[in-house]
Amino acid sequence: MDYTQLGRTGLKVSRLCLGTMNFGPLTTEDDSFAIMDHAHELGINFFDTANVYGWKKGEGVTEQIIGRWFAKGGGRREKTVIATKLYGSMGDWPNEGQLSALNIRRAADASLKRMQTDYIDLYQAHHIDRNTSFDEFWEAMDVLKQQGKILYVGSSNFAGWHITKAQESARRRNSLGLVSEQSHYNLIVREPELEVIPASEDYGVGLIPWSPLAGGLLGGILRKIDKGRSASEQIVKKLDQHRDKIERYEEFCDELGEDPANVGLAWLLHQKVVTAPIIGPRTLDQLDGTTKALEIVLDEKALARLDEIFPGYKTAPEHYAW
Repeated sequence: MDYTQLGRTGLKVSRLCLGTMNFGPLTTEDDSFAIMDHAHELGINFFDTANVYGWKKGEGVTEQIIGRWFAKGGGRREKTVIATKLYGSMGDWPNEGQLSALNIRRAADASLKRMQTDYIDLYQAHHIDRNTSFDEFWEAMDVLKQQGKILYVGSSNFAGWHITKAQESARRRNSLGLVSEQSHYNLIVREPELEVIPASEDYGVGLIPWSPLAGGLLGGILRKIDKGRSASEQIVKKLDQHRDKIERYEEFCDELGEDPANVGLAWLLHQKVVTAPIIGPRTLDQLDGTTKALEIVLDEKALARLDEIFPGYKTAPEHYAW
């Protein structure tokens, strides 16, 4: 396993981040335990979750599974850099969601209890809260840091100007600020290249791409359908929209002699601001398959070919102005 620093911090994390969103709804607890154990065997030390995962309001199903896994001991907690998120509603009353100081305090304590740990390595805002100022946000996060309940703060689904506002607010408080941004980024979804990635690079914020395979579109979907695999209505609709590109992409992967899913992950790993794409295996076999991406070297010719198939963006404003 390869490791890198998380943004501008001294924290070392694996180049692949284990996403746990499937734990509970799609993957049983026993299988989730096996996947997490095997992730450690592969050297993956970076796990991502969220208080809403499990999709039963207020229960934090996935965090509870992780907590019971930590409780098994054997150095599981100590070997893991655990990242979780808050924002989504965890109840039906006011102040049980978003980023008020009150919810930040309550949500952090609830996540700690569910995960049976006394600190969170990376605490992330799952979305921008336009009703809460960054002064309030940082005051609450700084209190959690002082209490030893969290170590680092990250964001998710922030625009470039949100990252800028967050960092300048933190600077005024002499606070470390955001160290990571978890963003929707892959060969198909490249809008972060306009402003999110430039802002992240300038502020030393590590990029953690979610949905690195575009919901399966970059995972060899045409091959799977040809073999009789079914796909959801939503994926079929997106496939129809991008079919020409996907056909060219899978043909190029055949030329490389590599699995499309691994090429999609490898491309992200070649982007200098990317810390670790989030992989969300439902099975041990899927987890094993992703590690091949770390071995794939895409030369300039291959990267240019992928840009030809999936055109990206120049940094703003040059993309749309001079």
